[in-house]
Amino acid sequence: MGTADRILERMQNNPRDWRIDDLKTVARAYAIEWRQRGTSHVVFVRQDGNTLPVPARRPIKPIYVRNF
Repeated sequence: MGTADRILERMQNNPRDWRIDDLKTVARAYAIEWRQRGTSHVVFVRQDGNTLPVPARRPIKPIYVRNF
């Protein structure tokens, strides 16, 4: 089990107190693109075109982690 898999499993069990770097690590492992063009949000883009904008401040609210 890789680092991204462990992070994702822990996110599913406890969606509180995560950082944007953790979401980026999981996104890289699962081929989910992300962009942050000098804004306060990171936008994750799935292969089917669905997007999820996440505020980049810490900690991330649990609703964003669940939706991710």
